[in-house]
Formats: sequence, structure tokens, C-alpha cells
Amino acid sequence: MKNKFGFLLIKPQLGENIGACARSMKNFGFDKLNIVSPKFTFPNYKTKVTSVGAYDIINKAKIYNDIDEAISNFDVLISLSARKRDINKKHITMKDFKNIINKKQNIRFGLMFGPEASGLSNKDLSYSNYILQIPTSKKFKSLNLSHSVTIICYEIFKILNSKYFEKKGKKNKPTSKFKISSLVNHLLKLLETKNFFKPDEKKQSMITNINNLIYRLEPSDKELRILASIISSLSKK
Repeated sequence: MKNKFGFLLIKPQLGENIGACARSMKNFGFDKLNIVSPKFTFPNYKTKVTSVGAYDIINKAKIYNDIDEAISNFDVLISLSARKRDINKKHITMKDFKNIINKKQNIRFGLMFGPEASGLSNKDLSYSNYILQIPTSKKFKSLNLSHSVTIICYEIFKILNSKYFEKKGKKNKPTSKFKISSLVNHLLKLLETKNFFKPDEKKQSMITNINNLIYRLEPSDKELRILASIISSLSKK
């Protein structure tokens, strides 16, 4: 499904930003890059340097003179804007963005980003189905072009590869309460020999606190044996 996503850069001003965008796209498995009216001769030296191992994306990027042609191969266009615009378009959250992608399985999405200095114009946004704002601090909302692309690439990658973000690791079976009780009894006997429970009137509450501490654990058999060994070793002279 990664091939269903394309990235459109409208009137980018810096070659190094396009190179960084290409690198982020490749990091997350995307390769469709459309560029509309770049403000420099594309590609330039800085584009190549910053793209690092993603220059293949730069080489096959498509250059257009107008947005109409650049968006023609997409079914749904989502524009990125740092501020909410007073136009008749649906502004969506990241949660909405995820839901739209999940619901529209066979749709070709275009993600449109504006020039570094000014962002997308209202005319640019008029081509969109949705306008997405990346949540940031209210004190400083402007994001670098390549940073915006990186965040969106990552968010789409998370949506398409949820299994990578599930907690993994071997789940050890917790030891039985019988074994934990044996450990606790062993510990209490050792503490008795050390006259730990002083004053006498607080003994029961101290035992209750020890129970609360140890019984809420879910150690494996191996972890319980280690804990028992530690306790035993500390009791030796």
C-alpha cells in the first residue's frame, strides 16, 4: 500500500530541503515525489548532498509547472498547513488522518506541502480534500519542510505497519503464589533473627507492608530464585 502515497512539494525554495525530504521518504519506504515550480534549477548540488542514499528518488522525481497536472494521478489530496485557514475545507487531526487512510484502502493519496517561506496559498489549498495541521507548540507552529515530510512519512508508516509498534518480547509465566509464599516466609524468618520487627506493636503492619511489596510482583521462577539467593546471601555472616 506504500505505493498509494505520493508527496507533492509546491514551489520549494531550497535544494537541501528537497534532498532531506527524499531521504525521509526512503527511510519509510516511499518513492513518489512530485515537484511543482521549484525556485532553483533542479536538482542542484545541495539536493544531492542532503539526499545521501536517496538520490534515486530525486532522479525519478517528476517536475511540473502547475498543480493541476501534478495532482492528476491522485484520488484524495491532503494538504499540510501550519495554521487553520478560513476556507471551505475540512480541517482534520492526526487521528482523522489515520481513520481516512484505514477506511480508504485502495485510494491514491497525495500529500501536498507548500514553499518554506509562506506555505500553501488558499488557491493551492482549493485543490485539497482535507487540510491537515501537524500539532505543535502554540508559541511556534512553523515547521521546516523536510521535518513536516518526515513526520507525515512516519505517521503513515505507523498506520501501515502497526505490528512493528506492538510490544514484543518473550512473556515469562509468573511463578506460583505458593513459591512466593515460601520466599516471604523465608524472608520473615531471617528478619526475625535480625530483630528487624521493632517496636513489637508495629510488627504486624510491617509484615503487611512486606506482603504488599512482594506479592504484587509477578516474577518468573528464575527471577524468584535469584531474589531468594540474594536474600540468603545477605543473611550470612
